[in-house]
Amino acid sequence: MIGIRIGAALAAAWLLAPLLLTATPAGAAGEDPAWAQVRLGTQGPAQVIGTYSNGCIAGAEQLPPEGPGYQIIRLSRNRNWGHPTLVATLQDLGRRAQAAGLPPLLIADMGQPRGGPITDHAAHENGLDADIWLRLDLPLLARDQRETLKPEYITGAWTDYIPRGALSPQQAQLIRLAATEPRVERIFIHPAIKRELCAMNWDDRSWLNRVRPWTGHNEHLHIRIGCPAGSPECREQDPAPPGDGCGADLMSWFPMRQPRPSKSTKPYVPPPLPAACHAVLNAPPVVAGQ
Repeated sequence: MIGIRIGAALAAAWLLAPLLLTATPAGAAGEDPAWAQVRLGTQGPAQVIGTYSNGCIAGAEQLPPEGPGYQIIRLSRNRNWGHPTLVATLQDLGRRAQAAGLPPLLIADMGQPRGGPITDHAAHENGLDADIWLRLDLPLLARDQRETLKPEYITGAWTDYIPRGALSPQQAQLIRLAATEPRVERIFIHPAIKRELCAMNWDDRSWLNRVRPWTGHNEHLHIRIGCPAGSPECREQDPAPPGDGCGADLMSWFPMRQPRPSKSTKPYVPPPLPAACHAVLNAPPVVAGQ
């Protein structure tokens, strides 16, 4: 009932108010500039709409620029927004990392104030994804110093191996801490890093099930939480296969081969967003500071 009332309110705002922003044709990477132009989230309770790669979020919260055990990098991108559950998960992870003696975590992109298509990502659209760099060698920095930081690449984007010592015990511990956060459903990491984790001795290996191999994650881990309560229009992902994921499904990634460039001349056209996202894009903004 709550979800229906919120959806109706958003729809009414869309129909009665003048359209301030209009979604524009997506570019080559699928991004839509209209969503990036919005600087604040919407008023009202949090509502996740659609999927991780085709959705949006109403009532998103902004993760503070720094807190116990973490600091956000590249704040100028305004991508430190997400569902309140994601915000709480990252804050809890920061505190656990601090208690474990790790340096401040470098939180990179979460989502835009209202989600939607986002440059440089195939997901991060509905407020349930966040990236954390694997770099763990920095103290708490001033905000302007975090704008130009460079990541630490553990391995090549399409290579099958990790140089000896490239993945440190602290980095492995960070991945384990993230995977044991109760609300985390997935962690995406480079296949060679997953293989390295599988080769380590762990008293409990159950958390490895949440760590899934995926290309393009050779300098960060991609955290994903599940659909939160109160968001009936959120679309769940398929459950992970049983087991620790260290068997045939992992080894199917090797040898890794960079795909050949597509010969198609047609630009990529993403699927249309859920209808409710049009109302989210144009809903009244939350009052800054609240």
